[in-house]
Amino acid sequence: MSGGAGAGVILGALAYVTQSLTPALGNLVEGLGINGVRLRVALGRLLRDGDPPVRALGRVAARDGDGGAGAAELRGVTFAYGPHAEPVIDGLDLSIPEGDHIAVVGPSGIGKSTLAALLTGVLAPGSGRVLVRGVPADRLAPADRVLIPQEAYVFRGSLLENLTYLADASREAVDEAVDAVGLANLVARLGGHSAEIDSGMLSPAERQLVALARAYLAPARLVILDEATCHLDPAAEARAEEAFARRGGTLLVIAHRLSSALRARRVLVMDGTSVRLGTHEEMLASSPLYADLAGQWAPSSAQELVP
Repeated sequence: MSGGAGAGVILGALAYVTQSLTPALGNLVEGLGINGVRLRVALGRLLRDGDPPVRALGRVAARDGDGGAGAAELRGVTFAYGPHAEPVIDGLDLSIPEGDHIAVVGPSGIGKSTLAALLTGVLAPGSGRVLVRGVPADRLAPADRVLIPQEAYVFRGSLLENLTYLADASREAVDEAVDAVGLANLVARLGGHSAEIDSGMLSPAERQLVALARAYLAPARLVILDEATCHLDPAAEARAEEAFARRGGTLLVIAHRLSSALRARRVLVMDGTSVRLGTHEEMLASSPLYADLAGQWAPSSAQELVP
């Protein structure tokens, strides 16, 4: 005030300090404190004496002839999303022979995608064993199995780089995969395999076709399509599934439409109380849920498997 500042100036300066600088300084101190504690804990763990070294489990490639009964085995598998949650899968025993083609059917949230994640090692069972050709699923080499989810991933790069991401395929093999899954129209529209693409420039159906062609080219003997054709029309879906059936290996399809079950060799029905496996005719006779779905399905429509 002796320098000529009035009461308004002083009040304004105090308001600025309390309303602007003080919170900023508080956030700075709090952030430094929290990060400092985290750093201290991390350093303590790294420098702690007497702890045994941690050995990472390596990936194991499946060999021909491994697995005994077939491509995949689940023995007493139970899985729940949390220690106090009800099991999504409870005591499941399942054998999938090499070269089988199975469609998985059931209402939403019943555990179909969980089963796919267990078979590919994305999830580990709470109890029981999941083997793929004799190797624990979570230790299986990535080249031995491939999972295509509902929302397919396309990265920024050329179309050819996206297609050959899982395999060092020849141009002839790429052309075969493109024709097999119905991707030729997209290749022509983009101007060839060297066209630069990213996720935003493709429709959901086009992204799925790119991912399907990528999986078709992969050397994996186990392919799991987790509603991977949900954005395709019924004709395009049928073409893609039939291509994978001709490709060889073991195919597991989480069915989006009942037509996928009709194309499969066997049907796995999950109804929340039991898991049944058999042919289409056997499931019609033994599974009320499947019989109800089949009775409601009209081939002329694109009806989905959501009871």
